[in-house]
Amino acid sequence: MKKKVLFMVINMNIGGTEKALLNLIDAMPEDRYDITILMLEEYGGFLEFIPKRVKVIQLSGYESIKSLMNNPPKQILIRTLINKRINELFQLSWCYFISAMKKDRSSLFKYLMEKISFHSDDYDAAIAYAGPMDFISYFILRKVSAKKKFQWIHFDVTKIGFNQNFAFNNYPEFDSIYTVSSEAKNKLVSIIPSLTNKVKVFHNLVPTKKVLDEARIGEGFTDEFYGIRILTVGRLSKEKGQDLAIRVMANLKKSGLNVRWYLIGEGSSRREYEKLINNYNLTQDVILLGSKSNPYPFMRQCDIYVQPSRHEGYCITLAEALLFKTNVIATNFVGAMEQIQSKQRGIVINFEESELYNALKQLILHDHSEKKLSTINVGENREEIQKVIEVFI
Repeated sequence: MKKKVLFMVINMNIGGTEKALLNLIDAMPEDRYDITILMLEEYGGFLEFIPKRVKVIQLSGYESIKSLMNNPPKQILIRTLINKRINELFQLSWCYFISAMKKDRSSLFKYLMEKISFHSDDYDAAIAYAGPMDFISYFILRKVSAKKKFQWIHFDVTKIGFNQNFAFNNYPEFDSIYTVSSEAKNKLVSIIPSLTNKVKVFHNLVPTKKVLDEARIGEGFTDEFYGIRILTVGRLSKEKGQDLAIRVMANLKKSGLNVRWYLIGEGSSRREYEKLINNYNLTQDVILLGSKSNPYPFMRQCDIYVQPSRHEGYCITLAEALLFKTNVIATNFVGAMEQIQSKQRGIVINFEESELYNALKQLILHDHSEKKLSTINVGENREEIQKVIEVFI
């Protein structure tokens, strides 16, 4: 009989967490697993890539509570008072007060879940996959019926808005907590040592053959540029560090180097980056390509791939770039050293403008075309696929 597995996520926007989920599902044998994805909001560029065998459901009623979680409490309470919902005003005031006192929004979540109608099937495993997202974690623990419950952590908890109190009070109820790199695990248990025996490492999967096959689909670069192409793939946001790339590009151009930097991705920082590009007069030198569901032709064709992130958990785009015979540079975020084990696989630098500039200049000036890094011999994650089976057994 198939095992019934539920994954809960925010949505299916084009991002590392969502791609990791798709890769994980692909590794789960169809004859062994009946898979459901529960989304807070059913939208996103990766929605169409969910296999047909997977059941997709949206959390009914989430829109009615979203503002109560995300907007400032004062604003919510004033609006509730204006609408003369006195009983709700007292309840919300109490929940906000307790949440603030405890620095843990569990009381608020408990109240909000009373507004949501959700009938849970009986699952063999339920996974709070968009971790750390406290509401999803709480929902899996309190609203979903499952024999085993897991928390997945995709980020460096020392670099994001991680609620230590919520995790301390709720994470012990999970059967296991998975981080996507050993360093990410160490960061988590350093904050909450009591979780040490529950935390395990599960590297994000990269379907090697699929990536290499898709790299030959589509055109990739279409501009008539004959210099050095640098590529970065990732959401346009502060944590991904594209602002560092833009500043370094300005220095590369001042040095007279014939280079062009391409950024694949969309995000909240797009306008900020467009302004930065204009300020440095780089409109012809830093190209915003937007989101690409298939960035692999660009990875295959570029001369240098750079991952300038401020923080990550286990960077899928870096792992993908390492599949190609391309020079790779990454900043020293969590997980980078696990992926780039030596200079034959790439270069790891500190998140500093001078270090990235010097690393790029050295690659560009020292006959990069003849000294590309050797192609990485990455298998089909057989050990990790076996690990998938063991996790959801």
